[in-house]
Amino acid sequence: QVQLAESGGGLVQAGGSLRLSCTASTRTPSPYAMAWFRQNSGKAPQFVADITWNDGVSNLVDSVKGRFLISRDEARGAVYLQMNMLKPDDTARYVCARANTPYPPHARTWSSAWDIWGQGTQVTVSS
Repeated sequence: QVQLAESGGGLVQAGGSLRLSCTASTRTPSPYAMAWFRQNSGKAPQFVADITWNDGVSNLVDSVKGRFLISRDEARGAVYLQMNMLKPDDTARYVCARANTPYPPHARTWSSAWDIWGQGTQVTVSS
């Protein structure tokens, strides 16, 4: 069973930046779409961004466009979320997810559409 591990979270002041990383425990020859969700206690996971492994095409939720960037490192099998101009509303636990297909699922914003999940990394933005 593949496991995903996130890192890079922390406490940052509003306007600051963080870079989150997600790596898989095993490398496989087949590419998979990857995504980032975020979740606060008692709330449903919120889609943040996803990326198609083959061509790097990405999608981001409107609230982070122009501030966040999702990318992947094919050689390392890692996906990253560069977060700039952070706001207190960005505070959440950020969780990496993987589909079992090269392209993101049609219902990409639904957490149930993704197949494998990490444990997450906490991001706290102070005002």
